[in-house]
Amino acid sequence: MALVSQEQRDHVMLFELNHPPVNSLSFPLLQELSEALDMALANDDIRAMVITGHGSFFAAGADIPSFLQLGSDVNEFLRYGVKLFDRIEQSAKPIIAAINGPALGGGNEMAMACDLRIACPDARFGQPEVNLGIIPGWGGSVRLPKLIGRSQATRLLLTGDAIDADEALRIGLIHHIVPSHLLVEYALNQADRLASLPPLPLQAIKELLANPELGQAGESEKMAQLMRTDDATEGITAFLQKRRPQFRGR
Repeated sequence: MALVSQEQRDHVMLFELNHPPVNSLSFPLLQELSEALDMALANDDIRAMVITGHGSFFAAGADIPSFLQLGSDVNEFLRYGVKLFDRIEQSAKPIIAAINGPALGGGNEMAMACDLRIACPDARFGQPEVNLGIIPGWGGSVRLPKLIGRSQATRLLLTGDAIDADEALRIGLIHHIVPSHLLVEYALNQADRLASLPPLPLQAIKELLANPELGQAGESEKMAQLMRTDDATEGITAFLQKRRPQFRGR
């Protein structure tokens, strides 16, 4: 049985993590997700992606039993997860996390690497590693302060406490709360909306957000580059002609 199922809907690819009972992030699951991501990025017909979990969990973190058996290979496991989550964050195509249940430890780290996070009311979020005598290893202490500020991140990292969806929305960890039965369709609709937009500006925005040191000069340079693209010409022309633009990604 595949640990990551794939379903294409128009220009959107849906990935579903399927590692019962809590969708723990084993090495094989991460490898399957990485391969699925490779295929989606190489497919010009795919313009956005959604990651969700099977059942009542999004992902409950690293697979602890197999984690303990890694021994000296734990560094390779950590490096693999870091590289994968960096690729999710830096993906040229937008990726949405449809968080259908608890997203803890590595699950929360994966969700934070996505561009948008949409959760059901029963979702919970946290970095509980300190309770196991360890710390986050896939970017938890890096991305969490960027998303919710150092003060709130310090509280969650030091205590290992989990928070509910309402608090996650209030402090900026997630973007929307959607009823469970509507969650995936809502996420797919949001992804479809992003897929309908010109891809080059989306890539530029992601690059600027990921590299704040580029500053105003970097933004102006990106803007000048985009003004010379076919999509910019099409978008402006369509606006003036009061019609829907047809973007081609060039």
